[in-house]
Amino acid sequence: MFFLLEFSPIKPDYGLLMWTSIIFCLFWYIMAKYSFGPIARALKSREDDIQDSLDEAKRAKEEMANLKAENEKILAEARLERAQILKEGKEIKNSMISEAKQKAKDEAQRIVSSAKLEIESEKKAALLEVKNQVGTMATDIAEKVLRKELGGQADHENYVNKLVGEIKLN
Repeated sequence: MFFLLEFSPIKPDYGLLMWTSIIFCLFWYIMAKYSFGPIARALKSREDDIQDSLDEAKRAKEEMANLKAENEKILAEARLERAQILKEGKEIKNSMISEAKQKAKDEAQRIVSSAKLEIESEKKAALLEVKNQVGTMATDIAEKVLRKELGGQADHENYVNKLVGEIKLN
């Protein structure tokens, strides 16, 4: 007899509908109690992990941007410092060259002045020596001429007194 009942999916039996509803509600209650909570916590945990990862990536990106900007700033400062060091080096080089040229010029001038003074003093010494030799020769010649012309001691004394008088006048 049981076989005589007809089963129709479009028009279910009320008993079947009731048992299906009870089993569905029981299944839904068990799932809600034991599965939905852990699944929701797992999904929340995963969402938090993803958000933390996104935040960390954002911070890392910002930090990289800051580091890049800082590196550019340091690089610009290094370039400026390099240019300044090169400029100072050039100035020092030019200063040293100028100083060396001036010292060489001063030394050359000193050597030339010293040489001129030495030449002048040598010239004066040579002229003095020539004058002394000429004076000595003149004296020797004059002595010989006077001996020949002046015969005695009295003539000599008169002539010397005359010369002394002339020297005092000059």
